[in-house]
Amino acid sequence: MSEVVIPVRKRRSQVRRRARAVIIPRYHVILLDDDDHTYDYVIEMLIKLFGHSRERAFLMACEVDGVGRVIVDTTSKERAELKRDQIHAYGRDWRIPHCKGSMSAVVEPAPGHCDDD
Repeated sequence: MSEVVIPVRKRRSQVRRRARAVIIPRYHVILLDDDDHTYDYVIEMLIKLFGHSRERAFLMACEVDGVGRVIVDTTSKERAELKRDQIHAYGRDWRIPHCKGSMSAVVEPAPGHCDDD
């Protein structure tokens, strides 16, 4: 006797659905300029907190000095807030006697991304 195979039709709920890409909003960590910190301070901070090369940190120090702000990182909201807080907690520039504390930074949504919160 021969075997008969009957095809089974899958229900829609059984059909594998394509995974949708989840887009995580990105945020910029922006370092703000002031007159109370040296280039050396900025460069050292960017190397220590962000792992930037000395060359990249120097270029960012030049930009923050010339333009008044520079994007130092683009990342998730949580990490951006952490990095901003690390900048705020980094401490004063010992090279400048009148320096009272850390530099300032802000977190802003990266263009093309929105916050669904």
